[in-house]
Amino acid sequence: MKNILQINKKIKIGVALLSVGLLSLNCSDDILNQTNPNSITPSSFWQNEDDANKGAFGAYTPFTNIWYYTRFEIFTSDYRDDVINGYNTSERTAVGYFSGTPDSNATFWVWQAMFQGVARANEVIFNVPNIDMDPVLRDNIVGEGYFIRAFNYFNLLNSWRNVPIITLPTSEYDLNEVVQAAPAEVWAQIESDLQNARDMLPNSWSAEYKGRATAGAAAGILGKAYLYQGKWAEAKAEFANIMSGTYGTYQLMDDYAANFTEEFENNAESLFEIQLVSDGNGGWGGDGAGRGKGSAYQPDLAPRGFTNQNGMRVNQWAYDLFTDERTVNNELDPRIYTTFFANSDETTDYEGKTLSFKTFGDKTYTEAYPDGGTEIWGNKWMDWEFSGREQSLDGGWHGAGNNLRILRYSDVLLMFAEAEYNLNGSSQEALDAINQVRARVDMSPFTSITMQDIEDERVKELTFERTRYFDLLRWDRVVERIVNNPDLKSESAGTGAYKPGREYIAIPQNDIDRNAPRWSQNEGY
Repeated sequence: MKNILQINKKIKIGVALLSVGLLSLNCSDDILNQTNPNSITPSSFWQNEDDANKGAFGAYTPFTNIWYYTRFEIFTSDYRDDVINGYNTSERTAVGYFSGTPDSNATFWVWQAMFQGVARANEVIFNVPNIDMDPVLRDNIVGEGYFIRAFNYFNLLNSWRNVPIITLPTSEYDLNEVVQAAPAEVWAQIESDLQNARDMLPNSWSAEYKGRATAGAAAGILGKAYLYQGKWAEAKAEFANIMSGTYGTYQLMDDYAANFTEEFENNAESLFEIQLVSDGNGGWGGDGAGRGKGSAYQPDLAPRGFTNQNGMRVNQWAYDLFTDERTVNNELDPRIYTTFFANSDETTDYEGKTLSFKTFGDKTYTEAYPDGGTEIWGNKWMDWEFSGREQSLDGGWHGAGNNLRILRYSDVLLMFAEAEYNLNGSSQEALDAINQVRARVDMSPFTSITMQDIEDERVKELTFERTRYFDLLRWDRVVERIVNNPDLKSESAGTGAYKPGREYIAIPQNDIDRNAPRWSQNEGY
């Protein structure tokens, strides 16, 4: 459902007010202190329940900015991993082969959109507690603010590492005193915010507001934050509460593919997803009313001939990993057909269907490429059966309405298995969790597991879901896995540009310059 975005169309004033949020930390006091006599001010806004809801909706909207999840974020996540071999060299793809620069617009835009989300969340957290309104809804909305702030900081920390902690509206602090925080301090802020969010958010919203953050979403991201820090017991506890139904009922969908189509959005497996609509609107970089709220990243994953961008191909090892074992019926893992488009005639019977490699126009590989080929292409998120599109983006920059799933229950199960494995080895609890994920796709249950089994299962389950690069990063395997295997980036420039520290993205140079000497550039740049 697209309820939040449909409501956003009706709240132009609220979004306009909240767009004052932090875009960059390099503005002068004079610029920030100017007053537009035609605009609503914070002192005249934040008066009632309607304003509180508008403020919350405004805090979500940076997620649908083309600089964030509707497109450019993919270059700071999936395009950096060992599955994607991005074509060509460009400012967009540069961080994927360790050649990003501090003056790159492509990564600055993502940084900017994330901090815009932080700023708007700060406004909600600061102002909503003072509104005379239903106290339960008030707490829920403040909980949304905590969730959105923590979620953005989670992304900022894992991509840029050395970031400032800002927890007040821009009117409440001196920009000249903002400093970068130690990563441990940022992690502590993320944990605190998510604990608050978990305790203040509802387990579910009414149908009208489906898609807003819930206690389960906050608990899931909190568990993930613990896992990323190696806090295994704390991570396990959060995931266990989700699995036991503390925050509502989550379960695996019977059909794996149902998690990646517009038809089955906000389903029982989804803890949090970015709400998108194919509204036909354009708008480069905009997230306000009348701007496109659909997705533009599909062309960056789509097969050759079905994209208007440079695109990419899949590295052979990832395909081979899927084919290294068979289902209980001696067929290919059904996840492979949802994830990849490859030149193979094999089929798998699954959930009442016979799966084969197909893409847009219901075309087989040989129909799409009569001259043949061995390249493997992306297929997840294309939703080609449901939308009927001939191209991955035939409606302009904002053509697709398929929600982007950020956290699924299957990921919770796999993260639980990882936490439990690190605590107690190949225990029954770890086996039960990972085997639930495997049983859904007819794979034989493990009788014992290694950490490599968990890593491999994450690739099969979560490829193209913004997880793989950050898994390698938190496992301290970026150099071993990517830098030392330049063929994984052979379609661009290899990995020769790597310097120690370039596992993280360069802090935007204009922020470094305007905040000198209080800020320093990341190592390696």
